[in-house]
Amino acid sequence: MARSAADGNLKPLLTQNGLKREDIDRNGYHSKREKNGPGTGVASRKHMQESFEQAPMYVAVMTYLGFGIVTLFGYFRDFLRAVGLEKCHLAQEREEQKDFVPLYQDFENFYTRNLYMRVRDNWNRPVCSLPGPVFDLMERVSDDYNWTFRFTGRTLHNVINMGSYNYLGFAENNADFLKTVADKVNQYGASVCSTRQEIGNLSIHEELEELVANFLGVEASMTYGMGFATNSMNIPALVGKGCLILSDELNHTSLILGARLSGATIRVFKHNNMHSLEKMLKEAVCSGQPRTHRPWKKILIMVEGIYSMEGSVVRLPDIIALKKKYKAYLYLDEAHSIGAVGRSGRGVTELFNVNPADVDVMMGTFTKSFGAAGGYIAGKKDLVDYLRCHSHSAVYSSAMSPPVTEQIIRAMKCIMGKDGSTEGIRRIRQLAENTRYFRARLKEMGFIIYGNDDSPVVPVLLYMPGKVVAFAREMLERKIGVVVVGFPATPITEARARFCLSAAHTRDMLNQVLHHMNEVGDALCLKFSRRKYCSRPDLCDETDFELDS
Repeated sequence: MARSAADGNLKPLLTQNGLKREDIDRNGYHSKREKNGPGTGVASRKHMQESFEQAPMYVAVMTYLGFGIVTLFGYFRDFLRAVGLEKCHLAQEREEQKDFVPLYQDFENFYTRNLYMRVRDNWNRPVCSLPGPVFDLMERVSDDYNWTFRFTGRTLHNVINMGSYNYLGFAENNADFLKTVADKVNQYGASVCSTRQEIGNLSIHEELEELVANFLGVEASMTYGMGFATNSMNIPALVGKGCLILSDELNHTSLILGARLSGATIRVFKHNNMHSLEKMLKEAVCSGQPRTHRPWKKILIMVEGIYSMEGSVVRLPDIIALKKKYKAYLYLDEAHSIGAVGRSGRGVTELFNVNPADVDVMMGTFTKSFGAAGGYIAGKKDLVDYLRCHSHSAVYSSAMSPPVTEQIIRAMKCIMGKDGSTEGIRRIRQLAENTRYFRARLKEMGFIIYGNDDSPVVPVLLYMPGKVVAFAREMLERKIGVVVVGFPATPITEARARFCLSAAHTRDMLNQVLHHMNEVGDALCLKFSRRKYCSRPDLCDETDFELDS
């Protein structure tokens, strides 16, 4: 794997936090802030303001009680099915297959048929329009308690979309904006039907990779047609047997799968907990590999920029400091943060004002902020050249579709201002404004929300299984589409609704959502917060006050 420059060459140019001294002034940190701490100290702490309020004890008790009741009824219904008093809708094994190994574990099957099936109408809803700030849904009903659905022929129009990852609103159908995309379809067609190493390497693919590298401020990049495979197929090319992966406990499934496929030893540290991470780094350096105690070939720290289920932001300056201290490598997944945070949309490296060269492997996807599909790996040129030859995703997967490639180029040029307009910066600022406004209003109402104040991913804690279902159905009745998530995707006591803000949301849309949230929250008793929040957080930010010396 490619390493960054030697530490000795960096010392004259960098502060204690790895920042170029000239970058600090250029990015607007005035001298009064710098007096309070070295480098990015105060600025970093401002962006690390996160909320993980615990619910009252009775909420946890009622949540466990709710799952217990549903489980008991599940076993009772299984008994009724076994004696033939209730029809079993699931596929049944043939008699000659009774001795075969079951395809699913017993609890997984039990959970699906008795718990998930009762609330299945809240997921997989068919959308029949552009998934922009509003969309249309095909109405469906079930006559057998969600085992099957039938369409009524009615369409729910103008449902406010609070679940799509359309952070900057580039999932759009404006003919003027999409003219270049349509031109590329006419020029190249919809697919190249080949891998890039054979005859699928187009000039626009190379143009996109140069643009991504320029956007991120690194030497080179490589793009892939699928975001999930960008992680799961590239991590095995970077590490293997004899290597150690230190993974955040809330990392995405694609990172977990890639780590498992690599054959490397995996150890999990507590979410965003630097003490837990440093303890594992110390042990890895001092003890080496199990039994032999040989040094690890590589130690790779894997984190995300924004964690998609928690809304929290990685503590990047602290992790970079630990990475340098213990000579480890850093793999940063910016699927949700690239384009969504930072003054010019360049992700968490810009948010914390750190040098992109301090991140060994920068990964991101185009499925969120860019309104397209695929992903990228960026960093040193040696790293990218190595992956071109050794990555399964690079060698065996089909090249990115030309219209999708052009859509990413169009969106990225808009963000960078290379299209001659300020539309990209306007969208970034609008997203930040919407995020701060929506989060502040939810806190004032009394909801418990998780995550960082800069994160457009806003989890609202609902806890009890019955309330999760009722919340999703009530919001849809009011023409608001939300995503609800529960066990096993979350801890059993932390079911939630996950809102994703977009620059395309207007203030009227957000006010409408907040109005209905307030009503539904009162009706279902979802306002569990015991904290009092200031309606003007800008006046309550203690870091803005300067003490006399």
